[in-house]
Amino acid sequence: MTPDLLLAYVLFCFATAGTPGPNNMLLLASGANFGLRRTAWHILGISTGLGFMVLAMGFGLGGVFRAYPVLHEILRWVGAAYMLWLAWKIGGARSVSDRDLAKPMSFLQAAAFQWVNPKAWAMALGAVTTYAPEGSGWTIVPLLAGTFMLVGAPCSAAWAGFGQGLRPFLDKPAVLRTFNVVMALLLVLSLYPLLVDHKAKPVSLEALADVPPPPTMRSHG
Repeated sequence: MTPDLLLAYVLFCFATAGTPGPNNMLLLASGANFGLRRTAWHILGISTGLGFMVLAMGFGLGGVFRAYPVLHEILRWVGAAYMLWLAWKIGGARSVSDRDLAKPMSFLQAAAFQWVNPKAWAMALGAVTTYAPEGSGWTIVPLLAGTFMLVGAPCSAAWAGFGQGLRPFLDKPAVLRTFNVVMALLLVLSLYPLLVDHKAKPVSLEALADVPPPPTMRSHG
């Protein structure tokens, strides 16, 4: 991987990991309810889960989903159902003492959540199909996964930290409940491309597979 391509990939990781989505909405809510320290395992679980997904895609799982598109369709809707359930639990909690919000996501829960997170699938597929084209060396896949983890973790921490910064304004139960309801609505809104515009998928496996390589520069002299 050339320095220019690596820089482009870092920007890709930053843009995808740092923009609003299911992971970041959950981190914002967790930071506000539990603080940054108690959300640390959640952050590490997201980073590790995404890195593992990139590895899996790069070492063949992406081909399985291209061969059997129905698997991708099933996972999209299972993920949507699970996130709607999470939104219901977050929005229905009156305070951090409620049983449903008694503790933040664990490392394993956050890592496993990536497999039902449509945006995580789009990120992993986009990373592999764009920056590890067929025929590239096998070492590029671990490099992509490691870079995603290194760039993604600070982005996740920033969202949780922003949530923690809101805690002084959420000390009243009514205000905290309103915040949780807003977070639940934003989590549902992050599924808009999946639930409302599902005919125009956010990331099409077939489209990603058919993206032509960038043109090469030729010298004239």
